[in-house]
Amino acid sequence: MTNPARYSPAPKSFDISRRLFLKRCSQIAAMTGLPLWFIERQQLAAADMPSLPTPNDRPGIALVGCGGMGRGDATNASKFGEILAVCDVDGNHAAAAAKKFTVEGKVPDIYSDFRKVMERPDIHVIVNATPDHWHTLVNMAAARAKKDVYGEKPLTLTIDEGRRLVKVVRDSGIVLQTGTQQRSSARFRLACELVRNGRIGTLKEAHVWLPAGLRDGPFKTVPVPAGLNWDFWQGQAPANDYVKERCHTTFRYWYEYSGGTMTDWGAHHNDIAYWAIGLLAPTTVESKVLAQPIPGGYTTFAEYTVKYTYSNGVVLNINTTKDDSIFGSVVNPKGQRNGIRFEGTDGWIWVNRDEITASDPHLLTKPLPEDAVRLYKSNNHMGNFFDCTRSRKLPICDVETGHRSATMCHLGAISMRTGLKLKWDAEKEKFVGWHSMIANSYVKREMRKPYDYSFVS
Repeated sequence: MTNPARYSPAPKSFDISRRLFLKRCSQIAAMTGLPLWFIERQQLAAADMPSLPTPNDRPGIALVGCGGMGRGDATNASKFGEILAVCDVDGNHAAAAAKKFTVEGKVPDIYSDFRKVMERPDIHVIVNATPDHWHTLVNMAAARAKKDVYGEKPLTLTIDEGRRLVKVVRDSGIVLQTGTQQRSSARFRLACELVRNGRIGTLKEAHVWLPAGLRDGPFKTVPVPAGLNWDFWQGQAPANDYVKERCHTTFRYWYEYSGGTMTDWGAHHNDIAYWAIGLLAPTTVESKVLAQPIPGGYTTFAEYTVKYTYSNGVVLNINTTKDDSIFGSVVNPKGQRNGIRFEGTDGWIWVNRDEITASDPHLLTKPLPEDAVRLYKSNNHMGNFFDCTRSRKLPICDVETGHRSATMCHLGAISMRTGLKLKWDAEKEKFVGWHSMIANSYVKREMRKPYDYSFVS
């Protein structure tokens, strides 16, 4: 007879489960390039993550802004809820979205005025993928209608809009997730946690590489396409004759509607730098424009460098060209044009959407101690948003975080537009000292009526 004191099936079962767990983690580590210790922690935490909603727990969703990005966002959102309505001032985009999200013969309702969408009690969530100059007013309308929002980045067109939006969102109690999805990437979170915990020693500099923008023109005016409400599309921006390069995908290369690559890709990579540095904002910003816009063409700057200096002495350099000698920055060893490099007294870490590497592999493979600083963990940006719509907790990139992240980008754009070195007060959210009167005139913009704040009040 087996001695019960010496026999129990539990250890063998545990050993098998542990082996399978380690095998799975090793496979994931091999596929992603992330260290095994980090993957193990990820997988253990995943067991406690909320599951997908049940059929009875799927909120009604409306997509506002039905271009390619909007349809992509709504596709992700449809895993967690039902697309009941689509809205766009371009009827062709709205029709394409309605067709895409038709399920079992049920076609989403089509709108051309987002304010009508906000009146529907069966709509609980707004996916806002409009061009940048419409982000704030759509988000405000949703907040006042008590709809939770997944809003594309950058959160706002101006710094002043950001502060106003934070107040409206906080007063309404809605959940707002900014679409800076790199915060929900394990690769970027690992890099930020390592920097925050001194893995590369004292952080001295960070370098962000952005794709250069478009530099084309001059462009010709052409008739407004059928189905497009051009006046409504322009919204708060000054009225202009229709130029196809102003609309849809390339809107981001016009200061009237966006901020160029500084607020496009910069909204992603600058956000990660902001997360790693851990301070509210830089104290100074200066820039060099390396290619002037072509008269009659795109108005944003295509090639530039921007230098931010923080109160703790950390310098953040933004680069879009091969001339990486400006401000003393160094060339990424692999010649990458898109990513972030953190440099400290004990080494460097490079990260982008494809890889994470370091000056010494042990900087990545050595586990962080149990008492290390841990950052907000999200493995699915849209999933995190919908989890928070149920729990009412703050999402990983809530309205205040999105506002401060966008502010970094706006500061760089303002420095380029003024050609000045500027001093920023993060608490007062205004420029102070040198040239502050000129710089503060860019913190907000005049809105063309009727598309001002009264449009959604």
